Amino acid sequence: MFFYLMNRLVGKAAFHEAIECLVAALEARDAYTSGHSLRVADMSSDLGKAIGLRGLKLETVHLAAHLHDIGKLGVPDDVLNKKGRLLPDEWAQIQMHPEIGYNILSKSKGLIHIARIVLYHHERWDGKGYTHGIKGDKIPLGSRIISVADSIDAMTSQRPYREAMSWEKCMDEIVANKGTQFDPMVVEAAERLWRKWKEKEREKGLAIEGV
Repeated sequence: MFFYLMNRLVGKAAFHEAIECLVAALEARDAYTSGHSLRVADMSSDLGKAIGLRGLKLETVHLAAHLHDIGKLGVPDDVLNKKGRLLPDEWAQIQMHPEIGYNILSKSKGLIHIARIVLYHHERWDGKGYTHGIKGDKIPLGSRIISVADSIDAMTSQRPYREAMSWEKCMDEIVANKGTQFDPMVVEAAERLWRKWKEKEREKGLAIEGV
């Protein structure tokens, strides 16, 4: 109800700011994913536009991408911020974050569509994902979009246990998993956007070096 009232009473800008506050709360706990939600949201918006989404449908995907990892607020700190490889029971806790995110967001009737996208964003096109093992177009389109954007950002970002993957190698990985992990239509949209994203990251790096 809080989000519904925010959206109705103080407008879209304040509603988006409330979303950003939630994301900031998550990133305050997980320093290694700082900026991740914003980058995934931007890429998801680009993918949605490339596929033909407009208006409310596009905005819903964008907001869901901002909030896709909000369920990690329910994951213990020692698991969330572990620098080494996760043990099986720790990995099981991480895999609960889509469900936890759904439970948080579905408390608001105004966010139920966003909650469903968050719930399924780790499902795979071939049905081998988590947490429900659904496949193909039974997975909401927004979830399929976020899955690709989330994977790209994860691979091209440095983590405490591995170096960032090059954009070229990342593209190879995404294409190699087209039709298995990822929706082929979303991968094809990513291929069309690849040069834009890579150039954006290059310009960002040059700007940081010039500071």
